[in-house]
Amino acid sequence: MKFNNINKTKTVKKTEKKLRRLQRKVSNKYEKNKKGESYQKTSNIKKLEKQIKLVHRRLNGIRKNHLHQATNKIVKTKPSKVVMETLNIQGMMKNKHLSKAIQQQGLYEFKRQMQYKCEFNGIEFIECDKWYPSSKTCSECGHIKKNLSLSERTYICEECGCIIDRDLNAAINLSRYSA
Repeated sequence: MKFNNINKTKTVKKTEKKLRRLQRKVSNKYEKNKKGESYQKTSNIKKLEKQIKLVHRRLNGIRKNHLHQATNKIVKTKPSKVVMETLNIQGMMKNKHLSKAIQQQGLYEFKRQMQYKCEFNGIEFIECDKWYPSSKTCSECGHIKKNLSLSERTYICEECGCIIDRDLNAAINLSRYSA
């Protein structure tokens, strides 16, 4: 099952563009109404801030709805167990190019929803250790590749010669994981 990134859809991009425009507008209004050291908050600024609040609420609602739909779709397939890898989110947030995208994904909320929906439906939920080499281990022979860069999208085993997509290889290894 493959789910598209909600943050790359037309509606989210359009709403984020609207948000940027409104934020720029309110910033300009604040600059125009600056009196000495303090800012004057006019009724027009209050209206714009209310619109910004509504746009934030809309974006939040779109993302939450997507998370609920994705987790529900996974649980409705009635798997015997769901294995989820703990990610080093704090480390990923240090990368200035990735931090905004990771923050918008709501990974903790996704995990939380999966846990309670699995529990509700009687599905075993296993959380895998973040240092488990799911991508580096061959799903055929079990050989662990020491250095595997993120740019390598296909896994090629040095022992048995198995060639498989990196993400599929990790998924197979996680399905065999036991706590």
